[in-house]
Amino acid sequence: MAQFDVHRNPNLSADVRPYLLDVQSDLIERLPTHVVVPLALAGQFTAAQHLNPIFEVEGRRVVMSTAEIAGIPLGAIGEKVASLEAQRSEIIAAIDFLITGI
Repeated sequence: MAQFDVHRNPNLSADVRPYLLDVQSDLIERLPTHVVVPLALAGQFTAAQHLNPIFEVEGRRVVMSTAEIAGIPLGAIGEKVASLEAQRSEIIAAIDFLITGI
């Protein structure tokens, strides 16, 4: 697993939040948990500027539900389907905005 990889969400909420974005640093990948942010379907979620960037994964528009950031067990993360490494700056800015408000 790598930072900014997108994984299928095997949870019951997958119909609204079909993906999980791994935001944990690769330097600490050996932990039994990873920090992820759900990616919600764009039509099902109201995006807030700076906090909820919009991406495309497998042809679907998804919103980064930054406020739902969580640590979950590795076994609760589905298969990798994409990488958002190219959107690194937007992802980090959204997390920074959640924490600092600026």
